[in-house]
Amino acid sequence: MTARTTHLDAGVRTALLAVSTAAKKGLGDPGLAELVQIRASQLNHCAFCLDMHLAIARKDGVVSESQLDLLDAWEEAGDAFDARERAALALTEAVTVLTEGFVPDEVYERAARHFDEARLAHLVALITVINSWNRLMVGRRIPPGSTQW
Repeated sequence: MTARTTHLDAGVRTALLAVSTAAKKGLGDPGLAELVQIRASQLNHCAFCLDMHLAIARKDGVVSESQLDLLDAWEEAGDAFDARERAALALTEAVTVLTEGFVPDEVYERAARHFDEARLAHLVALITVINSWNRLMVGRRIPPGSTQW
């Protein structure tokens, strides 16, 4: 597969990178940030972002191999994910898919029990920005490992 285009406005790239950086910093948990970004990328079928974030998670050692292996089936994965991670992953799926046209109250409230208001806001921002990145990469067919995007 070849990219449809590798052109991305520098201002757009800079803005999205700034949101990504701020959201990750405010969340304060690099491992959870990678899990969320990988899960959203799985749901959006973004090979470019999956390749990137799986490599980061492995290189930095912030996520266990077991978690990476089981992420696509996190709800069935027993003790591989703790309650906080499960709440974040449920919120990731609800924000990414929007099956009901909105994030169900119970999903948001579950996450709110594990994150203070500021960290929850950063988590939602991180989910939102990875979805934006996924759509930019999938829409332009940027292949995994590409250095031009």
